Amino acid sequence: MFKSNVGGIDRILRIIAGLVLIALVFVGPKTAWGWIGLVPLLTGLLRTCPLYSLIGLNSCPRK
Repeated sequence: MFKSNVGGIDRILRIIAGLVLIALVFVGPKTAWGWIGLVPLLTGLLRTCPLYSLIGLNSCPRK
């Protein structure tokens, strides 16, 4: 469906950032802004980033 364009370290950082932001919903300031963490979490888990596709970036290792 979508071409994979998110590499290893980028993927791990996205997943961690997403989890941290989502955790803000439950602990800390408890604001709804933490749900923005779904974006990096999903892009990390699915290994594809629509913004990267638009601007032509790719952090995957070349084959």
